[in-house]
Amino acid sequence: MNNLNFDNIKQNITLNIHILTLSDRASKGIYDDLSGKFILEYLEKFFSDKNWKCKFEYFVIPDEKNILKEKLNFALNNNADIIFTTGGTGVGPRDITPDIVKPMIDKEIPGIMELIRVKYGLIIPNAVLSRGVAGFIGKTQVYTLPGSLNAVKDYLNEISKTLEHLIFMYYNIDTHKKDK
Repeated sequence: MNNLNFDNIKQNITLNIHILTLSDRASKGIYDDLSGKFILEYLEKFFSDKNWKCKFEYFVIPDEKNILKEKLNFALNNNADIIFTTGGTGVGPRDITPDIVKPMIDKEIPGIMELIRVKYGLIIPNAVLSRGVAGFIGKTQVYTLPGSLNAVKDYLNEISKTLEHLIFMYYNIDTHKKDK
């Protein structure tokens, strides 16, 4: 049996989480960013319910390669544990998020995005058009979600099932029960 007290570990670690919304219109104030704010609220509640301490950074930026790279590098240089992006995962001419993020990923976790595309694509065929990616840049988890609020809800429902386990893996903490 693992003798680690996970609540003590959680209280000694403050997770640094960055949320980036990519939207030309929201960045100009034409409409309010709903998906990025939902991610923030969802993660605040998710981690609070699990007794994790967190610090959040939240940005709304236009669909611009250089700005996205700048914000990703800012997050990485500031020791982000997790980065979530929302928007820019489709096939439109300004949908650039996976094109920027994927080359930066050291360890891709394709299964989570494949599961989401298949599971929700069976219900909403357009879901399979998302090009979202997930993985690690160094030790930073990164997830690229669509911009649709409903899609973000679906993605977070699936991602949250493995999120805490991945955090423990990040800190090299074995959460598996050991047989004697």
